[in-house]
Amino acid sequence: MYRSLIVARMLPDAAPDIAEIFANSDRTTDLPQTIGVRSRSLFQFGEVYLHLVEGEAPVESAVTDARHHPEFRRISEELRPFVAAYDPTTWREPKDAMAQEFYRWERNA
Repeated sequence: MYRSLIVARMLPDAAPDIAEIFANSDRTTDLPQTIGVRSRSLFQFGEVYLHLVEGEAPVESAVTDARHHPEFRRISEELRPFVAAYDPTTWREPKDAMAQEFYRWERNA
């Protein structure tokens, strides 16, 4: 399982709108399968937007490959009023919003 955490800024009251955009896409399009998404969790901490994606392959490269997919572009456009780059001066592409994991622990099953 591969995980990626996308970090951005969001309008404080936009969580329901953002959730609906993703729910609609997850339910009705092939984009999750195209990217290889197994699960998605959206979190809010004040104005910080956290988007955890778990996938079957490295998520960063799958998202980079899918950024020209029509559904990916539609979602990005719909999110534009609610979500902005965490640091607009350094953001150039989706991977620039992905946090770098520096520690992980899992209990043995």
